[in-house]
Amino acid sequence: MLTKRTAISLEEAQNKLLNVHLPIGIEEIPIKNADHRVVAEDIKSPFDYPTFRRSGYDGYAIRLEDDHDYPKEFKVVANIPAGATYDKPLQENEAARIMTGAFVPDGAGKVIMLEQTEYISDKKVKIITNSRHDNISPIGDEFTKDQIIIPKNTELNAGGISIMAAVGKNTVNVYKKPKVALITTGSELLQPNESIQNGKIFNSNGPLLEHLIEDAGGIVTESIQLKDDLELLQKNLLRLEKNNDIIITDGGVSVGDFDFSATTALNSDNLLFNKLKMRPGSVNTAFINNDTLYFALSGNPGACFTGFYFFVEPVLRRFVHQPSRLIKVKGILDQPYNKTNNFDRILRGQYSIRNNNYYVHLNGSDKSGSLGNLQSSTCLFKIPNSKEPIKTNSQVDVWLLP
Repeated sequence: MLTKRTAISLEEAQNKLLNVHLPIGIEEIPIKNADHRVVAEDIKSPFDYPTFRRSGYDGYAIRLEDDHDYPKEFKVVANIPAGATYDKPLQENEAARIMTGAFVPDGAGKVIMLEQTEYISDKKVKIITNSRHDNISPIGDEFTKDQIIIPKNTELNAGGISIMAAVGKNTVNVYKKPKVALITTGSELLQPNESIQNGKIFNSNGPLLEHLIEDAGGIVTESIQLKDDLELLQKNLLRLEKNNDIIITDGGVSVGDFDFSATTALNSDNLLFNKLKMRPGSVNTAFINNDTLYFALSGNPGACFTGFYFFVEPVLRRFVHQPSRLIKVKGILDQPYNKTNNFDRILRGQYSIRNNNYYVHLNGSDKSGSLGNLQSSTCLFKIPNSKEPIKTNSQVDVWLLP
């Protein structure tokens, strides 16, 4: 049974984690697999883009010298679809039928939109009126050779993948996703295929953490469920240390006779923290053992949820050189909080924006063991320790959830 702990603030705990060295790696992957991955290098264009003068519209390419005295007829000497070229320069009063994105022939200085012309025959066209713009994209209009088109540390989306494909890139160097093993502990936990029993509950924190880890950019290498057994826990931890950057345990972190994650933390190489000046989640724990970073999170759903976002999520994001997606703002309480506290309390809430201010209120239950509001909560907010109720319109710290 573990009884002695030294409490530190949320900010102190987060700063301790900031000082932890992370084994950041780089890998080369196909661009088709690069959505939401973070580039580990500046992506440069290998050539001017476009590589040729490109038509902006369907229409007719003409010389600038002939761009006057409308309406008038032009001789159509070529038909240039996208992907084709035309090697001869245009001569006086000659036009080339051209498609959007197609090669503009030498000598042509303007593309007249199809809507401004009148078809006479395949060999002749009447241009009715002038175009104000030349409707031609010059060589290198979007990118020049060696220009950085996607900066290092950018999280890629479909647009970024499209840009890389446009300049002929098939692969890209990205930061490796951190490998995370997850253990949920508790003899009270049922397997999904079991029937409900008195005194037992289904494992809800396991699926919660699996999805939070993946959403934050990690890879769940293994997710297992163990009964309260110190020897079994330590055996699995030793096995998982070999192939993972982070190990997360859930449950068994308090001060009870069967809270074996707490015992493991106390015997680790480097205990970062195991007591926090906040509720829920006061026993959320972090430590390092055999160069592996551990998080031992509370088994209470609310404390597990807040512990993940305050401690685990920022570390997962650091592996890929990205900031936490938990955005801290100042908010205004929409309703009073009448419970008094001798510690800071982190609550799950909902927020709205009115008159450029964030307004926040409690989203249902404030109990750490409650999970019914996890789906609908849009923020976390802090009720500071106080011997008096916190009044409506009081200013509080708010963290907007991703």
